[in-house]
Amino acid sequence: MSGEISLDRLTLHVLKLAGEIRERNLFKPQALHAAADYITAQWQEQGYQVTPYTYEVRGIDCANLEITRQGSRRPEEFLLIGAHYDSVMGSPGANDNGSGIAALLELSRLFAQAPTDISVRFVAFVNEEPPFFMWDEMGSLVYAKMARRRRDNIRLMVSLETIAYYRSEPGSQDYPPLFRAFYPDRGDFIAFVSNLGLRRLMRRAAAAFRAYSDFPLEHVATLGLIPGVAWSDHFSFWRQRYRAFMVTDTAFYRYPYYHTAADTPDKLDYPSLARVTNGLFWTFAALAGHDPTYAL
Repeated sequence: MSGEISLDRLTLHVLKLAGEIRERNLFKPQALHAAADYITAQWQEQGYQVTPYTYEVRGIDCANLEITRQGSRRPEEFLLIGAHYDSVMGSPGANDNGSGIAALLELSRLFAQAPTDISVRFVAFVNEEPPFFMWDEMGSLVYAKMARRRRDNIRLMVSLETIAYYRSEPGSQDYPPLFRAFYPDRGDFIAFVSNLGLRRLMRRAAAAFRAYSDFPLEHVATLGLIPGVAWSDHFSFWRQRYRAFMVTDTAFYRYPYYHTAADTPDKLDYPSLARVTNGLFWTFAALAGHDPTYAL
Protein backbone atom coordinates (compact mmCIF):
# COMPACT_ATOMS: atom_id res chain seq x y z
CA MET A 1 0.00 0.00 0.00
CA SER A 2 1.30 3.45 -0.89
CA GLY A 3 0.11 6.94 -0.15
CA GLU A 4 1.40 10.47 -0.03
CA ILE A 5 -0.32 13.42 1.57
CA SER A 6 -0.47 16.50 -0.65
CA LEU A 7 0.77 19.71 0.98
CA ASP A 8 -0.86 21.72 -1.81
CA ARG A 9 -4.25 20.08 -1.31
CA LEU A 10 -4.17 20.62 2.45
CA THR A 11 -3.36 24.28 1.91
CA LEU A 12 -6.08 24.74 -0.69
CA HIS A 13 -8.72 23.17 1.56
CA VAL A 14 -7.88 25.56 4.41
CA LEU A 15 -7.83 28.54 2.05
CA LYS A 16 -11.23 27.60 0.68
CA LEU A 17 -12.85 27.13 4.08
CA ALA A 18 -11.20 29.90 6.11
CA GLY A 19 -10.01 32.28 3.41
CA GLU A 20 -12.93 32.25 0.98
CA ILE A 21 -15.97 30.93 2.86
CA ARG A 22 -14.71 32.21 6.23
CA GLU A 23 -16.99 32.21 9.29
CA ARG A 24 -19.34 29.27 8.89
CA ASN A 25 -21.97 28.37 11.44
CA LEU A 26 -25.72 28.35 11.90
CA PHE A 27 -25.68 32.13 12.28
CA LYS A 28 -24.01 32.36 8.85
CA PRO A 29 -26.12 29.68 7.14
CA GLN A 30 -25.04 30.45 3.57
CA ALA A 31 -21.39 29.99 4.55
CA LEU A 32 -22.19 26.84 6.54
CA HIS A 33 -23.98 25.36 3.53
CA ALA A 34 -21.13 26.43 1.23
CA ALA A 35 -18.68 24.51 3.43
CA ALA A 36 -20.91 21.42 3.35
CA ASP A 37 -21.19 21.69 -0.44
CA TYR A 38 -17.41 21.96 -0.77
CA ILE A 39 -16.79 18.87 1.35
CA THR A 40 -19.46 16.95 -0.55
CA ALA A 41 -17.95 17.91 -3.92
CA GLN A 42 -14.46 16.88 -2.81
CA TRP A 43 -15.68 13.48 -1.66
CA GLN A 44 -17.63 12.94 -4.84
CA GLU A 45 -14.49 13.72 -6.87
CA GLN A 46 -12.71 11.05 -4.82
CA GLY A 47 -15.35 8.53 -5.90
CA TYR A 48 -17.40 8.29 -2.72
CA GLN A 49 -21.15 8.32 -2.31
CA VAL A 50 -21.90 11.02 0.25
CA THR A 51 -24.75 10.50 2.69
CA PRO A 52 -26.02 13.71 4.31
CA TYR A 53 -27.85 13.31 7.61
CA THR A 54 -29.91 16.49 7.71
CA TYR A 55 -31.73 17.88 10.72
CA GLU A 56 -33.29 21.23 11.48
CA VAL A 57 -32.05 23.69 14.07
CA ARG A 58 -33.87 27.00 14.59
CA GLY A 59 -35.59 26.64 11.25
CA ILE A 60 -32.34 26.03 9.34
CA ASP A 61 -31.31 22.73 7.76
CA CYS A 62 -27.84 21.49 8.69
CA ALA A 63 -26.15 18.18 7.98
CA ASN A 64 -23.57 15.69 9.12
CA LEU A 65 -21.85 14.26 6.02
CA GLU A 66 -20.75 10.61 5.83
CA ILE A 67 -18.72 8.44 3.48
CA THR A 68 -17.41 4.90 3.92
CA ARG A 69 -14.46 2.94 2.55
CA GLN A 70 -15.70 -0.64 2.76
CA GLY A 71 -13.49 -3.17 4.53
CA SER A 72 -12.67 -6.45 2.83
CA ARG A 73 -12.75 -8.86 5.77
CA ARG A 74 -14.92 -7.34 8.50
CA PRO A 75 -16.93 -4.65 6.72
CA GLU A 76 -19.49 -4.43 9.51
CA GLU A 77 -16.82 -3.00 11.85
CA PHE A 78 -15.77 0.64 11.60
CA LEU A 79 -12.90 2.93 12.32
CA LEU A 80 -14.63 6.32 12.31
CA ILE A 81 -12.57 9.44 11.63
CA GLY A 82 -14.35 12.75 12.11
CA ALA A 83 -13.88 16.52 12.13
CA HIS A 84 -16.27 19.44 12.46
CA TYR A 85 -16.64 21.92 9.62
CA ASP A 86 -18.31 24.81 11.44
CA SER A 87 -16.35 27.65 13.01
CA VAL A 88 -17.04 29.60 16.17
CA MET A 89 -18.93 32.88 15.86
CA GLY A 90 -16.63 35.71 14.76
CA SER A 91 -13.83 33.47 13.49
CA PRO A 92 -12.88 32.22 10.02
CA GLY A 93 -11.70 29.01 11.70
CA ALA A 94 -8.48 28.20 9.85
CA ASN A 95 -7.01 25.99 12.56
CA ASP A 96 -10.33 25.40 14.33
CA ASN A 97 -11.27 23.50 12.37
CA GLY A 98 -10.23 24.07 8.79
CA SER A 99 -7.09 22.09 9.58
CA GLY A 100 -9.09 19.08 10.77
CA ILE A 101 -11.32 19.10 7.70
CA ALA A 102 -8.32 19.50 5.37
CA ALA A 103 -6.72 16.44 6.95
CA LEU A 104 -10.03 14.53 6.78
CA LEU A 105 -10.28 15.21 3.03
CA GLU A 106 -6.69 14.15 2.39
CA LEU A 107 -7.05 10.99 4.46
CA SER A 108 -10.22 9.98 2.63
CA ARG A 109 -8.48 10.58 -0.72
CA LEU A 110 -5.71 8.14 0.18
CA PHE A 111 -8.04 5.57 1.71
CA ALA A 112 -10.07 5.48 -1.51
CA GLN A 113 -7.24 3.32 -2.88
CA ALA A 114 -6.12 1.64 0.35
CA PRO A 115 -7.39 -1.87 1.18
CA THR A 116 -8.42 -2.39 4.81
CA ASP A 117 -9.82 -5.27 6.84
CA ILE A 118 -12.48 -3.20 8.60
CA SER A 119 -14.41 -0.32 7.08
CA VAL A 120 -13.10 3.22 7.47
CA ARG A 121 -15.84 5.81 7.81
CA PHE A 122 -15.30 9.56 7.50
CA VAL A 123 -17.78 12.04 8.95
CA ALA A 124 -17.81 15.84 8.70
CA PHE A 125 -19.80 17.10 11.68
CA VAL A 126 -21.86 20.27 11.89
CA ASN A 127 -22.56 22.41 15.00
CA GLU A 128 -19.60 21.51 17.18
CA GLU A 129 -18.98 25.06 18.37
CA PRO A 130 -20.94 26.99 21.03
CA PRO A 131 -23.82 27.42 21.65
CA PHE A 132 -24.34 23.83 20.53
CA PHE A 133 -21.33 22.15 22.14
CA MET A 134 -22.39 19.38 24.55
CA TRP A 135 -26.10 20.03 23.87
CA ASP A 136 -28.62 17.98 21.91
CA GLU A 137 -28.19 19.98 18.66
CA MET A 138 -24.44 19.31 18.48
CA GLY A 139 -23.86 17.51 15.19
CA SER A 140 -21.64 14.74 16.50
CA LEU A 141 -24.05 14.00 19.35
CA VAL A 142 -26.94 13.75 16.88
CA TYR A 143 -24.79 11.39 14.80
CA ALA A 144 -23.50 9.28 17.72
CA LYS A 145 -27.05 8.75 19.01
CA MET A 146 -28.09 7.65 15.51
CA ALA A 147 -25.12 5.27 15.33
CA ARG A 148 -26.06 3.72 18.66
CA ARG A 149 -29.70 3.33 17.59
CA ARG A 150 -28.70 1.50 14.42
CA ARG A 151 -26.11 -0.51 16.39
CA ASP A 152 -23.09 0.57 14.36
CA ASN A 153 -20.06 -1.45 15.42
CA ILE A 154 -17.64 1.47 15.80
CA ARG A 155 -14.43 -0.04 17.11
CA LEU A 156 -12.86 3.39 17.53
CA MET A 157 -13.76 7.02 16.79
CA VAL A 158 -11.01 9.62 16.29
CA SER A 159 -11.70 13.36 16.25
CA LEU A 160 -9.34 15.64 14.29
CA GLU A 161 -9.39 18.97 16.11
CA THR A 162 -7.13 22.02 15.60
CA ILE A 163 -3.99 20.28 14.30
CA ALA A 164 -1.88 22.82 12.36
CA TYR A 165 0.02 25.13 14.75
CA TYR A 166 3.53 24.27 15.94
CA ARG A 167 6.23 26.24 17.75
CA SER A 168 9.75 25.22 18.74
CA GLU A 169 10.56 28.05 21.16
CA PRO A 170 10.96 27.14 24.86
CA GLY A 171 7.81 28.10 26.76
CA SER A 172 5.58 27.95 23.67
CA GLN A 173 3.45 25.18 25.20
CA ASP A 174 1.11 25.58 28.16
CA TYR A 175 -0.77 22.93 30.18
CA PRO A 176 -3.33 22.45 32.90
CA PRO A 177 -1.83 22.38 36.41
CA LEU A 178 0.52 19.45 37.15
CA PHE A 179 1.00 18.47 33.49
CA ARG A 180 3.98 20.78 33.03
CA ALA A 181 6.18 18.41 35.01
CA PHE A 182 5.60 15.54 32.58
CA TYR A 183 5.36 17.06 29.11
CA PRO A 184 7.63 19.28 26.96
CA ASP A 185 7.54 23.08 27.11
CA ARG A 186 7.83 23.42 23.31
CA GLY A 187 4.67 23.32 21.20
CA ASP A 188 6.19 21.21 18.43
CA PHE A 189 4.22 17.97 18.92
CA ILE A 190 0.85 16.49 18.02
CA ALA A 191 -1.19 14.98 20.87
CA PHE A 192 -3.55 12.05 21.28
CA VAL A 193 -5.96 12.83 24.13
CA SER A 194 -8.66 10.72 25.77
CA ASN A 195 -10.26 9.63 29.03
CA LEU A 196 -8.93 7.02 31.41
CA GLY A 197 -10.86 4.14 29.85
CA LEU A 198 -8.95 4.31 26.59
CA ARG A 199 -5.40 4.04 27.92
CA ARG A 200 -4.53 0.69 26.36
CA LEU A 201 -6.00 1.39 22.92
CA MET A 202 -4.50 4.87 22.74
CA ARG A 203 -1.06 3.47 23.59
CA ARG A 204 -1.48 1.12 20.63
CA ALA A 205 -2.43 4.00 18.35
CA ALA A 206 0.53 6.04 19.60
CA ALA A 207 2.89 3.11 18.97
CA ALA A 208 1.56 2.81 15.43
CA PHE A 209 2.06 6.54 14.78
CA ARG A 210 5.65 6.36 16.04
CA ALA A 211 6.33 3.28 13.94
CA TYR A 212 5.41 5.15 10.75
CA SER A 213 6.28 8.78 11.52
CA ASP A 214 9.10 10.70 13.17
CA PHE A 215 6.86 13.67 13.96
CA PRO A 216 6.87 14.34 17.74
CA LEU A 217 3.87 12.80 19.49
CA GLU A 218 2.62 13.00 23.07
CA HIS A 219 -0.40 11.17 24.42
CA VAL A 220 -2.46 11.23 27.58
CA ALA A 221 -5.47 9.35 28.94
CA THR A 222 -6.78 11.34 31.86
CA LEU A 223 -9.86 12.77 33.54
CA GLY A 224 -12.42 14.15 31.12
CA LEU A 225 -13.12 17.03 33.49
CA ILE A 226 -9.72 18.62 32.82
CA PRO A 227 -10.26 21.67 30.56
CA GLY A 228 -9.77 20.75 26.92
CA VAL A 229 -9.75 16.96 27.29
CA ALA A 230 -13.40 16.57 26.25
CA TRP A 231 -13.63 19.64 24.01
CA SER A 232 -14.35 18.08 20.65
CA ASP A 233 -16.58 15.59 18.89
CA HIS A 234 -15.09 12.54 20.61
CA PHE A 235 -17.04 13.63 23.71
CA SER A 236 -20.31 12.80 21.93
CA PHE A 237 -19.11 9.25 21.33
CA TRP A 238 -18.05 8.81 24.95
CA ARG A 239 -21.63 9.68 25.88
CA GLN A 240 -22.88 6.86 23.65
CA ARG A 241 -20.37 4.38 25.12
CA TYR A 242 -18.06 4.27 22.12
CA ARG A 243 -14.29 4.32 22.42
CA ALA A 244 -12.92 7.62 21.12
CA PHE A 245 -9.96 9.97 21.31
CA MET A 246 -8.92 13.36 19.96
CA VAL A 247 -5.93 14.31 17.80
CA THR A 248 -4.95 17.92 18.52
CA ASP A 249 -2.16 20.47 18.64
CA THR A 250 -3.63 21.25 22.10
CA ALA A 251 -5.61 24.30 20.85
CA PHE A 252 -5.76 27.11 23.44
CA TYR A 253 -2.82 25.66 25.40
CA ARG A 254 -0.63 26.68 22.45
CA TYR A 255 -2.54 28.59 19.79
CA PRO A 256 -2.88 32.31 20.66
CA TYR A 257 -5.55 32.86 17.97
CA TYR A 258 -7.94 30.18 19.23
CA HIS A 259 -11.60 31.22 18.78
CA THR A 260 -10.67 34.69 17.51
CA ALA A 261 -11.00 36.63 14.27
CA ALA A 262 -7.25 36.14 13.82
CA ASP A 263 -7.55 32.37 13.26
CA THR A 264 -6.67 32.86 9.60
CA PRO A 265 -4.92 30.63 7.02
CA ASP A 266 -1.60 32.51 7.25
CA LYS A 267 -1.12 31.38 10.86
CA LEU A 268 -0.80 27.67 10.07
CA ASP A 269 2.26 25.47 9.63
CA TYR A 270 1.31 23.54 6.50
CA PRO A 271 4.47 21.41 6.16
CA SER A 272 3.96 20.16 9.72
CA LEU A 273 0.26 19.59 9.03
CA ALA A 274 1.25 17.45 6.05
CA ARG A 275 3.70 15.41 8.15
CA VAL A 276 1.09 14.89 10.86
CA THR A 277 -1.57 13.89 8.33
CA ASN A 278 0.81 11.44 6.68
CA GLY A 279 1.55 9.85 10.06
CA LEU A 280 -2.17 9.63 10.77
CA PHE A 281 -2.83 7.93 7.44
CA TRP A 282 -0.40 5.14 8.24
CA THR A 283 -1.65 4.93 11.83
CA PHE A 284 -5.27 4.57 10.74
CA ALA A 285 -4.30 2.09 8.01
CA ALA A 286 -2.50 0.00 10.63
CA LEU A 287 -5.48 0.12 12.99
CA ALA A 288 -7.82 -0.83 10.13
CA GLY A 289 -5.83 -4.00 9.45
CA HIS A 290 -2.81 -3.08 7.31
CA ASP A 291 -0.45 -3.98 10.18
CA PRO A 292 -1.52 -6.89 12.43
CA THR A 293 0.68 -5.53 15.23
CA TYR A 294 -1.68 -2.61 15.76
CA ALA A 295 -4.97 -3.74 14.17
CA LEU A 296 -8.20 -3.13 16.05
